[in-house]
Amino acid sequence: MCLIVTGWQAHPDYPLIVAANRDEFVNRPASPAHWWTDAPQLLAGRDLEAGGTWMGISRKGRFSALTNFRDPSQRTSGLPSRGALVRAALESGSGSRETLENIARSSAGYAGFNLLVSDGTRLGIHESTTGAVRLLAPGVYGLSNHVLDTEWPKLKRARDAFSAALHTLPDSEAFLTLLRDTTPVADHELPDTGISLEWERRLSTAFIDSPTYGTRCSTLLTVDRGGEACLTEWTWLPGGKQRSIVTHRFGIDASGGEQSPHP
Repeated sequence: MCLIVTGWQAHPDYPLIVAANRDEFVNRPASPAHWWTDAPQLLAGRDLEAGGTWMGISRKGRFSALTNFRDPSQRTSGLPSRGALVRAALESGSGSRETLENIARSSAGYAGFNLLVSDGTRLGIHESTTGAVRLLAPGVYGLSNHVLDTEWPKLKRARDAFSAALHTLPDSEAFLTLLRDTTPVADHELPDTGISLEWERRLSTAFIDSPTYGTRCSTLLTVDRGGEACLTEWTWLPGGKQRSIVTHRFGIDASGGEQSPHP
């Protein structure tokens, strides 16, 4: 993913809400969110080139999502796919902190990333570039291609829109609107992440569209107090045209896991 906004224990009826965009090269093959045949407990999209995923949830209510850390100076070929880390987090039997600490021990062997993990009772993050592992307090958080809650204009705008959209649940329209936002950012507000000004402009919007790289899918995930999860994923063609939409609803299996507590 390249944009994730998460509401953790921020709504009285929905302990976990995630709105996210996956940005990727348009020629990299991927499949929409589905239950994996080789891992039937996992609901996630799939990168058909490396086999991993960018975001998913398990039948037991484990959630994980990853963003890349943008630093062109640190590009190294031959490193393992970061998508495998999301799968590892979803299949882990440990709590959020222990899962993140285990992954952090080997994260130096990957290109930079940020990994969110929830075991259903706690939400945590590992930032590989800082080495930090921490659990998050209830609130609304934004994550893009830097560390958590970096004050990039698109992230601030998305976080504000997400907070305003909370009262509209279970309707998804306001969340899709924020994920489809193509409002440009003034040059003087652009971050400097080591890429050209032209690309800083292109990547400054929540929804990215260019001939070779852009937003490939948008996802809204909610988990309610009754233990029902709903994941809706929209996939996009170049030009921002909708390719497909899938919705999966299922009851979280609490027999081998834990459900989110009340705040």
